Amino acid sequence: MAARRALVVLIVMMVAVGLSALLCQLLAPGGWTPAKLVMLAAFAGTAPWTGLCLANGLIGFMILIWGDDQGRRAVRFREFPQAARIPRVAIAVTVRDEDMRRVLPPLRRLLTELDQAAPGDAFALFILSDTSDQQTAAIEELAIAAFRAEDRAQDRIHYRRRTANIGFKAGNIMDFLDHHADGFELMLTLDADSEMSANAVLRLVREMQSDPTLAIVQHLTIGQPAQSAFPRLFQFGMRAGMRTWATGQAWWQGDEGPYWGHNAVVRIAPFREHARLPLLPNGQHILSHDQIEAAVLSGAGWGVRVLPIEDGSCEANPPAMPEFLRRELRWLAGNLQYGHLLRLPGLRAMGRWQLAQAILLFAGKPLYLLFLVAAAAAAATDDTSPFPAAAALALTGAWLGALYAPKLLGYAEVALSPDKLARYGGIARFAGSAAIEFGFTLLLDAVSAFAQTSAICRLALGARAGWSPQNRLERGVDWPEATRLLWPQTLFGILIFAAFSVAGSTAVFWALPLAGGLLAGIPLCVLTSNPRLGHWLRDQQIAAIPEEISLPPINTGARGAHPAALALQPQADSD
Repeated sequence: MAARRALVVLIVMMVAVGLSALLCQLLAPGGWTPAKLVMLAAFAGTAPWTGLCLANGLIGFMILIWGDDQGRRAVRFREFPQAARIPRVAIAVTVRDEDMRRVLPPLRRLLTELDQAAPGDAFALFILSDTSDQQTAAIEELAIAAFRAEDRAQDRIHYRRRTANIGFKAGNIMDFLDHHADGFELMLTLDADSEMSANAVLRLVREMQSDPTLAIVQHLTIGQPAQSAFPRLFQFGMRAGMRTWATGQAWWQGDEGPYWGHNAVVRIAPFREHARLPLLPNGQHILSHDQIEAAVLSGAGWGVRVLPIEDGSCEANPPAMPEFLRRELRWLAGNLQYGHLLRLPGLRAMGRWQLAQAILLFAGKPLYLLFLVAAAAAAATDDTSPFPAAAALALTGAWLGALYAPKLLGYAEVALSPDKLARYGGIARFAGSAAIEFGFTLLLDAVSAFAQTSAICRLALGARAGWSPQNRLERGVDWPEATRLLWPQTLFGILIFAAFSVAGSTAVFWALPLAGGLLAGIPLCVLTSNPRLGHWLRDQQIAAIPEEISLPPINTGARGAHPAALALQPQADSD
């Protein structure tokens, strides 16, 4: 692993130094001004993350196109014989103020499939509630009682509700392990919107059986087929990027990988012993539990493995931009808390890097906006030299190409495989979907960067972070709501483009891919929540994932997916 990690560091350094040197050459003509110096410093601060994106994407792409056998060996995935015995597995589902009509049907399908694939009493279901509203709790309890009464073995279904949400989801899980998990060797962790096939669950269980040093093993988790435009476009691009990113990352991180907190199998004994989270210095509980749990388990000598396989594991994505931004800000608040834990005793270097990477995912956004502000100031005040259009566009293309390398190479990997391309409906449909999604991503990322920067400022000024229940229902967003949410982005965008306009139309054109979303945020929010656009994208099969076009591994009809998904049945394991 040392040589692999050294290669990644080398790629990151080459990208960071190379891009920063190119920007330095671009800015030098006409002399250095304070605005140019700020541009260079902010850009250099974001460059290491850009280099990491290119490294993971490029390595993952090469593994994926190299060939199945070599690719499997590179990321330590292997086939193994079916073991005679399945250890007892507790299926732990965490819920809080959820609509049980959406939570329970996928669990019924999973139990039914497990009964067919692995007869016996190895699996038991535990629904772990942190619901605080009494009326919601009463409805929840009645729904689970009816669900239990319909099961072939009622005593394998359990329901427990805490009266206080102490420690958030991590506290919910640890309370279960302390009081209800005796007799179980493994735990399958699921969120309220998780769906898994029996094949996927058994694959994880067998992986745990084949390697007793593993504490956590998980799949990639893909988005469910969606009707609304926002989750449809988002999950289409996320899937392409995560496949190459996770494959490349698994190559150099090995069994010191990340943990995403759900759709994973956990070995109970080491998790219960080592993954009790410390309080923050201010006495608060940690919001984002997953990465620190992985880090302390790795530090204790246990493996955390990611199988970069898409089959059989999925979740719902936010139904509209307001829910997406709220989820991002929850993750941001939780990830930034890791700064207090970087010096936690017992962590390995890779564990500390996992925490640092989680911080960097959000900490670079203020530098991105600072770069834009400085670039706009330079454009408006520098009258000593014309705007370097050709060089600026070339550098920006290289920058965005590296930053979005996992996604772009994920698209290329599909395009190079006739079989995978057929699963997406052919080259024309796939290329059109990828182009539309990439434009959507550029607009959304500018909106998100401003929201995240604002949230970081509020946290720095003493705002208290929380973890509120999530809306998972598809809905429309009207113009007043979108305006209330995104007017700061719009105002900021107007000021930015007014400054760029001083340097002429070429400077405005250069800024569009970087900042255009600031101006387009409000209409983008309204448009991508409009049911008519979602229905049109669905009818045209734009941004359709293979599970929507062909036979998918999971029936997602209960989530309000495309009507064709109502008849979908699990299929055999595939890579």
